Amino acid sequence: MSLQMACIVEGHGDREAVPIVIRRLAAKLDPAAAIHIPSPIRIPKNKLLKAGELERAVDLAARRIVGHGAVLVLLDSDDDCPAQLGPELLQRALSARRDVPLAVVIAKREFESWFLAAAESLRGQRGLATGLDPPPDPEAIRGAKEWLTTRMESGRSYVETLDQPALAACFDLDKARRADSFDKFCRDIVHLISALQH
Repeated sequence: MSLQMACIVEGHGDREAVPIVIRRLAAKLDPAAAIHIPSPIRIPKNKLLKAGELERAVDLAARRIVGHGAVLVLLDSDDDCPAQLGPELLQRALSARRDVPLAVVIAKREFESWFLAAAESLRGQRGLATGLDPPPDPEAIRGAKEWLTTRMESGRSYVETLDQPALAACFDLDKARRADSFDKFCRDIVHLISALQH
């Protein structure tokens, strides 16, 4: 059974990284499930937050689905409260399309916070230090990309479009769940896939 999930993201690196993480989670859930993810729609967060923009994006994503599929919206919270922003955006998304399974996930601070939560699984990857340990509260760090850069070998710096997809392919999904927003992401992906399988 082929499942489809259309994604709306804000960052250039997210366009490559988010499908990788979804496929990894789907394979853990059901190795036989084939999941098709059209190229994610990238829209800057400040634009998506404007009246009508998220609704238009959700409608566009839903129209990209051929047959049965779901829509996922993933944004960084930056300094916004995910527990407040997420439900607000979900209501807006549902007002646009109640006919498809939908989820809105707000990564606390930024997507890369999830890498920080699973930092020990990234030791030696992409020039990261071999003794890399996660910070005590990965989602409290403002500037996860900079945190990664300071822990890379001399002369290297974190490049979102190259490093984000590469690290998305190898970070430990279970360890990353110590970040609450990644745990929610995992639960929402499981819920969407389950909805599509029934």
